[in-house]
Amino acid sequence: MHLARYNPVRFAHLPTPLEPLPGLTEALTGAAGDGPALWIKRDDATGLAGGGNKTRKLEYLVGDAMANDADTLVTQGAVQSNHVRQTAAAAAKFGFKCEVILEHRTGSEAHDYNRSGNVLLDELLGAKIRTVPGGTDMNQALAQVAAEVAEAGGRPYVIPGGGSNVIGALGYVECALELVAQANELGLEIDRIVTATGSAGTHAGLVAGLAVMGADIPVLGIGVRAPKEVQEANVFKLAVETADLLGHKDRITRDMVVADCDYVGEGYGLMDDAVIEALKLIARTDGILLDPVYTGKAMKGLIALAGQGGFDGETVVFLHTGGAQGLFGYQTELEGRLG
Repeated sequence: MHLARYNPVRFAHLPTPLEPLPGLTEALTGAAGDGPALWIKRDDATGLAGGGNKTRKLEYLVGDAMANDADTLVTQGAVQSNHVRQTAAAAAKFGFKCEVILEHRTGSEAHDYNRSGNVLLDELLGAKIRTVPGGTDMNQALAQVAAEVAEAGGRPYVIPGGGSNVIGALGYVECALELVAQANELGLEIDRIVTATGSAGTHAGLVAGLAVMGADIPVLGIGVRAPKEVQEANVFKLAVETADLLGHKDRITRDMVVADCDYVGEGYGLMDDAVIEALKLIARTDGILLDPVYTGKAMKGLIALAGQGGFDGETVVFLHTGGAQGLFGYQTELEGRLG
């Protein structure tokens, strides 16, 4: 794959580390010594304004914005969106204006949720923020803001939520190449990759990248919002489109896309006790900080599935998509629950 032809700009701190998780592995090992051998791909360490998975996508999206002579990045997300933070940082770094729409998706009225965490960083980075109620048609809202920018003489470049389109997904095609190269250098045979799956770009890019290079490594997405049928359909569609862009549409089959959406809980961005226990466990076994919205739910799912024997004897890589900055938006909810 010759990804340079898609004009990415380079600012992520790559390659991100691939590390063992000895403490968590021990904690999830049963009395019989079974369970998975766990590793972590540290895409929380991509560098941009605290890092996260959107940074890889933004290398391609910002490159495309430059190629299209844009001067304003327009995007959207939930109030505590990690994607919005990273987009605002990329805009600042490369001299773009940045217009963002934050959706009150969770309904939280807590001051820390609406003013701290990623929201504070969005403001620090200079983004112009608009807020809309939960349930707003965000694609329509993006189109409206882009039209307003154009009417004012600007040149907007619209980035969908999560940076999850075929251009953004190329960032995780590249991550698949990087991960396999690291595993080869370490002599590590990966049986499965586990990651959070939400806006679909990370999951779809991994599936497409692994399929196009011929690496036979299944990816399990742990859903954070949509039902299984919807999530898998979204990921499959984007994986096919991404592979098609690379000239290998035929290499994607429907059975490559698997999402387990049994761990969403009460809804997007809403924590439960199992998420908090997952946050605590990996923090206290391996010193890793996850977030309440994506990686915390993915780890909740991984822990539960491991307890059911789902990964016995496997070497599993957990892709850490970042987001610990959002913890500060959940301070009120976490108080008294971390003992």
